[in-house]
Amino acid sequence: MDNKEKFFDHIEKGYTTKGDFITMGAGMVDGETVNKAFIKVPLKTLNRHGLIAGATGTGKTKTLQVIAENLSKKGIPVLLMDLKGDLSGIAQPSPGHPKIDERHEAIGLPFEASGFPVEILSLSEQDGVRLRATVSEFGPVLLSRILDLTVTQEGIVAVVFKYCDDNKLPLLDLKDFKKVLQYATGEGRKEFQAEYGRISTSSTGTILRKIIELEQQGADRFFGEKSFEVDDLTRIDENGNGYINIIRLTDIQDKPKLFSTFMLSLLAEIYATFPEQGDSDRPELILFIDEAHLIFKEASKALLDQIESIVKLIRSKGIGLYFVTQNPTDVPDAVLSQLGLKVQHALRAFTAKDRKAIKLTAENYPDSEFYDTKEVLTSLGIGEALISALDEKGRPTPLAATLLRAPMSRMDVLTNKELDHVLDGSELIKKYNEEIDRESAYEILNGKIEKAEKEAEKEKAKPAARRSSSRRKSTRMNPVVKVLTSATFIRGVLGVLKKVIR
Repeated sequence: MDNKEKFFDHIEKGYTTKGDFITMGAGMVDGETVNKAFIKVPLKTLNRHGLIAGATGTGKTKTLQVIAENLSKKGIPVLLMDLKGDLSGIAQPSPGHPKIDERHEAIGLPFEASGFPVEILSLSEQDGVRLRATVSEFGPVLLSRILDLTVTQEGIVAVVFKYCDDNKLPLLDLKDFKKVLQYATGEGRKEFQAEYGRISTSSTGTILRKIIELEQQGADRFFGEKSFEVDDLTRIDENGNGYINIIRLTDIQDKPKLFSTFMLSLLAEIYATFPEQGDSDRPELILFIDEAHLIFKEASKALLDQIESIVKLIRSKGIGLYFVTQNPTDVPDAVLSQLGLKVQHALRAFTAKDRKAIKLTAENYPDSEFYDTKEVLTSLGIGEALISALDEKGRPTPLAATLLRAPMSRMDVLTNKELDHVLDGSELIKKYNEEIDRESAYEILNGKIEKAEKEAEKEKAKPAARRSSSRRKSTRMNPVVKVLTSATFIRGVLGVLKKVIR
């Protein structure tokens, strides 16, 4: 048996699955593709999360596209973060190409061109379904983590939320939260302190500055109504295909705080909303987080701990998280250790630091009798990757250098006309794009302050005549009465009485 036959048997045995699966491509050995040595990933293990990594230009985005398409075909909805703006073409079928035919012939898999149901979402002013959440839904713990507050400051945020709950003050957007903070240390200080204790103005000043920093990154557009309902991410079209929801993020690459705020709130909402699924045969929703380093780059330790907890817990809800980044070292070890599927495209060894990163990456993969992992990592071509998955029993599959299948949809952006067509047909735009600004904490407290000011002005404006008349009455009072009612006389009489009593 030659090496190719031995490798084929190795892959067949390692990637055998009884349940449903998606096919990534065919395995490679000695630099050649082994026809029909299919690399299969069971649907059952896709909620165990994953990583797609590799240097710029090695094909990470196309791999993401391939997985998303195949999940959609299986009726599994997907959420994609589109930071580079090159994923909207999923809505249109691939025009085909001789190189695609050649690739699929080598894999042993027929090529099928297809478009997919797409929903365009937006966090900013770009066209698409508006994504929003209220401050109340965000909650004191999550808000404190995002703002990177101290324990004392976290306590203040918790007290503010409690005050708003007790006094029926809706916290919808950031201006509501800022108004309550200002009120608690300003006009409403006495009222607030009587029930909830004294709040330090220096601490509230720090919190306000951090909120303003968040606003400068565009978070004021994210907080508000109408809140996005995460169940709308799990829609299936009339043909049984899962919707591919694409969040356009091309204009917030330089706003990591907003990106991490959105991601953490979305994951927390999904975790709180979706029912426990346990060990089911297929996931409910798969999320792909492109340019994942943006989440971790400026995250505090508290925020990283929160992300790690969600990654560990959310898979029981049938949710899979897939991080897409250039180097696996961009992802914290605590998160990396939770990832079941790893698709590693080529890495480049230009510097000593690069070589060290390649060595560390190679150690994350199981040993293989067919590869020197460090060498393969630097020699993979475009659209090729090392893959390690989990089988149906949760065991790592054999490491396989893989020639990946081509996307069925267009590998390009939609034209303006095509994009308008997608947006015009969206039911969610009609549902979420009307801006609502109902009465909330900001308006209620402003009304309260105005009322107090008017009452104070009325008090000041009492007729001067009434006051002067009172003064004249008192001066015309009988001198004897004045003496008898004076405080000095009364104290004297009381003193005499005390002596008599004794």
